[in-house]
Amino acid sequence: MRYERIADIYSANQKISDELATTLDGISPDEAAALPDGEKWTIQQIVEHLSMVDYGILRICSKLLEEAKTVGRPSDGTIKVSANFSEKAAVVDNVKVEAPERVQPTGTVSIAEALDKMNANRPAFDTMRSDLEKYDLSEPKYPHPYFGDITAAEWLIVAGAHERRHTKQIERLLEKIRQ
Repeated sequence: MRYERIADIYSANQKISDELATTLDGISPDEAAALPDGEKWTIQQIVEHLSMVDYGILRICSKLLEEAKTVGRPSDGTIKVSANFSEKAAVVDNVKVEAPERVQPTGTVSIAEALDKMNANRPAFDTMRSDLEKYDLSEPKYPHPYFGDITAAEWLIVAGAHERRHTKQIERLLEKIRQ
């Protein structure tokens, strides 16, 4: 997907979150805890992982936004995505990426608890939106294990893409479980 403005990212990420909620609706506790052959994580663990990453991205974006505020360059809300980021984003769906230890699920958090944690982050993401649109985000960067050094806008894109990737994974798991 092509993003030109912070508003585009927020809109896309909302649709992706809605798709995740729809996918998770009606999953039984047994389905949530099932681990089909050849799989590493259960649906419950995937959603726990999503909540951990979501919180991490919130913290990173907050940090990068504070750095952008310190620099103080204004923005009209448009964003620039680096060529490196675009190239890697175009192929990441076909790349096996190992989650860092800090976002490995414990298996002790229910889907409802994980979703509650993600929903608790929404107001903070919403609050920072106007400042993300107001300040130039092109300079402050923070390293991502796959993408390298990326901006706050790119981190927001990663948030949605990550959630979309795992929503598709959950859908595949559900197909295996419900056979």
